[in-house]
Order: sequence, then structure tokens, then C-alpha cells
Amino acid sequence: MTVIDNAIYRDGTRVATPTSLDETFERRAEHGGFAWIGLYRPTDAELDALAAEFGLHQLAVEDTRKGHQRAKLERYGDTLFVVLRPARYLDAEEEVEFGELHVFIGPDFAITIRHAESPNLARVRHRLEAAPELLAKGPEAVLYAVLDEVVDEYAPVDSGLENDIDEIEEQLFSGDPVVTRRIYDLASEVMEFQRATRPLVGMFDALERGFEKYAIDLELQRYLRDVKDHVIRIVERGDTFRQLLQNALQVHSTLVAQRQNEETKVLSEAAVAQSEQAKKVSSWAAIIFAPTLVAGIYGMNFSHMPELDKPWGYPFAVALMLAFAGVLYGLFKRKGWL
Repeated sequence: MTVIDNAIYRDGTRVATPTSLDETFERRAEHGGFAWIGLYRPTDAELDALAAEFGLHQLAVEDTRKGHQRAKLERYGDTLFVVLRPARYLDAEEEVEFGELHVFIGPDFAITIRHAESPNLARVRHRLEAAPELLAKGPEAVLYAVLDEVVDEYAPVDSGLENDIDEIEEQLFSGDPVVTRRIYDLASEVMEFQRATRPLVGMFDALERGFEKYAIDLELQRYLRDVKDHVIRIVERGDTFRQLLQNALQVHSTLVAQRQNEETKVLSEAAVAQSEQAKKVSSWAAIIFAPTLVAGIYGMNFSHMPELDKPWGYPFAVALMLAFAGVLYGLFKRKGWL
């Protein structure tokens, strides 16, 4: 079912609830007032019928048909075409889901076309029907209420993003290895949120410039300015979030560099310690090698070795070994190897 609700209003009151678009087209002239048609992902045939009945510009209809449009406001003659990017925060997934809403506002009609689950336009309709003095101001009141609902639904998103950033600040100093990926993912969400909210400021400016030309009710002007103030605050918060995430990324890079420096220092100290041990082992090996060399030579048992038949040969060999060992020990000790 693509037609969610379909009604004709006169003087702020629902005077007819047609069961089809064709019936709406037939009865809106009969009752006067204006028609408000709410659709969810309409078919091409339904869009063509709306375009033919209300004189919608083909460029706007084509944008609605394709979807995936940026937030914008365009005027085609006496018809206003608005694209909004509603958003909602999913607590379980801790992420932001973005939707798309197209609104056509004409002299005697308002058409709202959702391409996602949000915003809750049934709540908007009930709110306006409960305030007939506001609904009596015509299709522009529908535009105001839709804008107000979309902006109100940004508030939980704003709070969710703030909470996520607070969690990242805690993760930064706990050494959590997934914090880098989370910072990048959250930064992408904040940028998408800014793409949805930042154009609204210019859209409200454009609406204000047309207040006098299109004779917008004074009270309705005040309501729209109030919504604009909320939008400005949300945009400023988005800028703050983006700066906080950039700072978090810089802090994370600094902490990673510090940890790498500490690890390098530990490895360097270990290498120095191993080098000192190697020096000691090498020194003692050299000291032991000198006596071993002399003993090895004198242990060859050759028949003709000058010192073997001398009475002082053995003391000489021992003294020579001790002398070699003593000299090497002194040298190594002087160099700090021992």
C-alpha cells in the first residue's frame, strides 16, 4: 500500500477521506480547501497521475522517482519542492539511519512522499488535525509541521552521537585496539548528519525571502523561524562533534606514537642489556681461551719440544697461562666489559 493517508481539508477540518487518488482528484474541487496526500514509495503510475493532476514539474517528479537526493528546496512556479533527509538513532546498533522525504506544496495541495520509515508523518497529521487553527493556514502549515517533525527527530540523533563520542574518549586511554575504526565510522556518520542538516539553514533563508511575496501567515512565519533556530543549534552541534572527533583522532595518533616509543625504548634497553651480556661472555671466553691455547700446545706430546725436558717448563707454562689471562682480564675490565 503506497497511499498511507489521503484527505481533503477546509478551514482546518478534514471534510473528506477519499479511498483513492482518483477520488481525491474528483472531490477536491467539490469541497474546496486543499488536499493532503501521504504516500510511501509510490509507483511510477501514481507519480505520473499526481504530476498530471497537480501540474508537478517533471524534473521534481524525476527526482522523486529516482530518490537518493540531497536536501534541497526548489520552486517551480507556484509549487514548492522540498527534499529532506530525516534521521533516527538506532540504539541497538549504535548508528544513525538516514531516510528521504519529498514534499510538494502548492496553492491547494500538499503531497508528502516517504522513501524510508522515518519521519512519523501520521503523528504530524494528528498534531495538525488537533490544531485546526493552524491547519486552516493551508498547505504551508503542513510544510511547517513536517519540517518541525524532521528537526525534532534530529534531537535523539544528536544525543546518540554525543554519547558515542563520550565513549570514544574513554576508549582512547584504555588502549582499545578498535577505537581507530570507531572514530572513522563515527566521523562518517557525523559528516552524513551534517549533509542532512546544514542545507536546512539555506532552505529556511529561502522560505523567509518568500514570506511577503507568497503572503505567508505572520504566525506561521514565527513558527518557521523557531524551527530555523533549532536547526542552527543542531548544525553548530554537528560542527562541534566533527571537531571533537578530529581531536580524538589526533590524541589517538599521539598515544599510539607514545606507546611505540615506549616499546622501542624497552627493546633498545633489552638490546643494550643483551650486548652487555655478550661482552661479558666474550671476555670470559677470550680469557679462558688463552690458557687453553697454551695447555693445548703443551699437551701435544711431541718428542722434540724444547721445554718438555726442562725442570722449569711446567712452571713456565702455568705462568704463561696466568699472564695471558691476567692481561686480557685487565684489558676487558678497563673497557668496561667486565
